Amino acid sequence: MAERLSVNGRMEAAAQGGSHLQDAAQMPPRLGPPSAPPLPPKEGHQEGLVELPASFRELLTFFCTNATIHGTIRLVCSSRNRLKTTSWGLLFLGALVTLCWQLGHLLEHHWHRPVLMAISVHSERKLLPLVTLCDGNPRRPSLVLRHLELLDEFARENIDSLYKVNFSKGRDALSAAVPRREPRFHLDREIRLQRLSHSGSRGRVGFRLCNSTGGDCFYRSYASGVAAVQDWYRFHYVDILALLPEVWEDSHGRQDGHFVLSCSYDGMDCQARQFRTFHHPTYGSCYTVDGVWTAQRPGITHGVGLVLRVEQQPHLPLLSTRAGVKVMVHGRNHTPFLGYHSFSVRPGTEATISIREDEVHRLGRPYSHCTSGGEGVEVELLHNTSYTRQACLVSCFQQLMVETCSCGYYLYPLPTGAEHCSSARHPAWGHCFYRLYQDLETHRLPCTSRCPRPCRESAFKLSSGTSRWPSAKSAGWTLAALGEQGLPGQSHRQRSNLAKINIVYQELNYRSVEEAPVYSVPQLLSAMGSLCSLWFGASVLSLLELLELLLDALALTLLLGGRRLRRVWLSRPRASPASGASNIKPEASHMPTPAGTSDNLGPGGPHLPQMMLPGALERVSAEESWAGPRPRETLDT
Repeated sequence: MAERLSVNGRMEAAAQGGSHLQDAAQMPPRLGPPSAPPLPPKEGHQEGLVELPASFRELLTFFCTNATIHGTIRLVCSSRNRLKTTSWGLLFLGALVTLCWQLGHLLEHHWHRPVLMAISVHSERKLLPLVTLCDGNPRRPSLVLRHLELLDEFARENIDSLYKVNFSKGRDALSAAVPRREPRFHLDREIRLQRLSHSGSRGRVGFRLCNSTGGDCFYRSYASGVAAVQDWYRFHYVDILALLPEVWEDSHGRQDGHFVLSCSYDGMDCQARQFRTFHHPTYGSCYTVDGVWTAQRPGITHGVGLVLRVEQQPHLPLLSTRAGVKVMVHGRNHTPFLGYHSFSVRPGTEATISIREDEVHRLGRPYSHCTSGGEGVEVELLHNTSYTRQACLVSCFQQLMVETCSCGYYLYPLPTGAEHCSSARHPAWGHCFYRLYQDLETHRLPCTSRCPRPCRESAFKLSSGTSRWPSAKSAGWTLAALGEQGLPGQSHRQRSNLAKINIVYQELNYRSVEEAPVYSVPQLLSAMGSLCSLWFGASVLSLLELLELLLDALALTLLLGGRRLRRVWLSRPRASPASGASNIKPEASHMPTPAGTSDNLGPGGPHLPQMMLPGALERVSAEESWAGPRPRETLDT
């Protein structure tokens, strides 16, 4: 049976070969150079490493049929129904646009780096914070007593001209035992208080400041006459204090008697080593209660109790109009800025200050601009304490003051090598200072951006309650008992010269406020996956399928574009050479063909020698042979 199939196959092949020979004998010979023979086909079809579809339509059809994205199959299976195909195409396009819009909104919201505040409550024993108390009675340094007297006389003249009021001198008696030579000083009487009558300043009070040449002047104005008098007096006061040496001791500045009459914690008396004292130029004698005390239980009986002597001395009556004690609660190793975060306790009262502590934890970059322990801060701290934002702002302003005005403000620490501003050395420093201070008030200085908030800090929330102390019934024996503890005789039986302060923890629970990103990287990916699943039912592998589609489309574009460029390049007319191949072409076209053969360049036909074809045409002929059967080319003669 096999032999018969083989014989029949040979007979059919011979018959087909004979028919081909007859057709070839009837056709006229073809002029022109013959094409190179095609490469022999391989046995069977073997899949290559990378295969691409023949057209974009085939690529899109394969993707829509096999993709895991919902809705793509409807673009192919409904191809015979144009209405369904159009409807599903519009639905697919609308879902794609909506998805892109929501993803863009999500990414934009993520790039703004929003944070959430997570509040948790903890309960554990806490150390009591530091408490700084000031009596509000600054003293006159003996080195500049005469200059301060001249300032008081000048102040009386200004106040009398404005309000027709003459207040008492209220100055300290000069000590004849201190025959020190005072530094030279000239009081600038051009800077005086006056009513401002120009437009927009009706009823305002201020003073005029000019630069060293007098060409640039402006008015420092105030809506309150009290604030104007105090600021004007403070300006001249620190101008005089700047004449003092950096390190000086003044026995006249010691306070008569005792400011702290009694101190106790949890029923036990305080010790002298638990107090730190210093003198502030405007707030007087100050005490910092620096005991290392751990709060065991909340309540008044388990806190710090202080009985203070409060007397309003007539040393510098224009610096402050308040009668009482300045109090500030602050963290350990932090500078007390009494002018920003303090409060007052009036005489004749008992104030109970309840503390509630909050710990704040902020995220660093890129969510917020904060610093850990002052790292990365451009400003050098002038205070020898831990980093706080207020300390950074003061240091930044002082450094800008030194750079701009060539001197530093007296109430702030000095950078290395700088000196305090004084009219004796810097005649127009007031103009420069208030110009710079106005820029600070209007946030035009770079200090706010240079001084970030700490990434971790403790904030103390205070609440207070007051009552009359001592009461009318107990005033007699209370004042008598305190008189034996140091209360002066002239203050005996005067309730207005006393104050009592209790500092306790309201509760031992403290709140921890921590920042957390709204969208971390896993949360962002989860939100994006939810949107993709909502609109297309897609997953990560579906996105990889889209990526594969784009890569295949790009490769197919390059391949088809390369073929088109090659076809255009081959179709360009070329000049015939003078010799060589031009003599071969007519000979090849008139070569005699053997009997029983034809000029068909199929697999069974004869081939010209390879040297008869140029190299480029030989490669093109070999590649085009895989494109399928080509129509027979003839040349009419």
